[in-house]
Amino acid sequence: MRVLFCGGGTGGHVNPAITIAETIKSKMPDTEIAFIGTEHGIESSLVPKAGYPISYVKVKGFKRSLSLSNISAAFRAVTSVWESRRIIKKFAPDLVIGTGGYVSWPTVKAASKLKIPCLIHEQNAYPGVTTKMLSKYADKICISFEESRKLFDENVQDKILLTGNPINAFHYDYSEVRKELGIKEKEPYILSYGGSMGADKVNEYVFDMMVNYSVPSGIRHSHAVGRVGWEKYSALKKKKGLDNKKNIEISEYIYDMPKRQTAADIIIARAGAITLAELAYREKAVIFIPSPNVTEDHQYKNAKVLADAGAAIVFKEKDLNGEILASTVKRFIENPDEIKKMQNAIARFALPDAADKIAGIAIKMIR
Repeated sequence: MRVLFCGGGTGGHVNPAITIAETIKSKMPDTEIAFIGTEHGIESSLVPKAGYPISYVKVKGFKRSLSLSNISAAFRAVTSVWESRRIIKKFAPDLVIGTGGYVSWPTVKAASKLKIPCLIHEQNAYPGVTTKMLSKYADKICISFEESRKLFDENVQDKILLTGNPINAFHYDYSEVRKELGIKEKEPYILSYGGSMGADKVNEYVFDMMVNYSVPSGIRHSHAVGRVGWEKYSALKKKKGLDNKKNIEISEYIYDMPKRQTAADIIIARAGAITLAELAYREKAVIFIPSPNVTEDHQYKNAKVLADAGAAIVFKEKDLNGEILASTVKRFIENPDEIKKMQNAIARFALPDAADKIAGIAIKMIR
């Protein structure tokens, strides 16, 4: 069995593909797996690190405004299909799986024209342009939110399956992890982060919150600044007097994230689809600060689905500051029943067997 994956640009597209690939391999060890991506996307480092071969095509997205780069994008839209076709013929897959990003477009389209079965997976609540365009070429469309179904055309509804987002579902015990991390039994613990690359506004608001609430209240608080902002904020934490505070931990990156998520009472984070899936699985009370710099504002739309169900609090960057963030956290810390309500509500969005479901669908399609 040979499976070709395509997805890239961000970890939100690449990591689900790798998780699905690993799940297929666990079920069918003899499966040969390969990837198609772009040289400038994060897949160029993540895929080889995961141990899979990757081939590259040249493709780029269209700008929303009139731009000379759209001429180049239109040219690449055509030539990338030819490049993908050549790679597909050489690898001869039994199935192609697309997980989003610009590179999915030429690969799934070319595979469909070659009569190779195709499965696509949409991570976000509101399907992206690429997913909608490819829906007519795909044999199966896996979605992560039930709300997504109505946003596809009527003529593809019979292809749609609700599976959820593939995550590495590490399970840890709340009490045991807190003991390991040195957190007392009933001590509130706050975890915050803006993503591996960092998020300037999230860092700014969290630092202000720490100064005005976390430090004076003595509440345990861990925050990851991210790689891009580390130099700036490691200097700023000294300036703001956040160094050497026993209850405050500020780092560049959190390497034991599943444990930290498990131990936390309140989490402050961006609203990427995989983050939502992880926090739903771990039943966490969360304050989302969606990134305004993503395609079609999909992070806000993801978070809004949960907020409408009472499963999360959502603030747009422009409507937030450190004082508002601190008062919101304080309100929840002082009202544990509110935290419990959010935990119960977000748990209803958990689909921890997503990778198994998608791998099972893929294997069935081939057989």
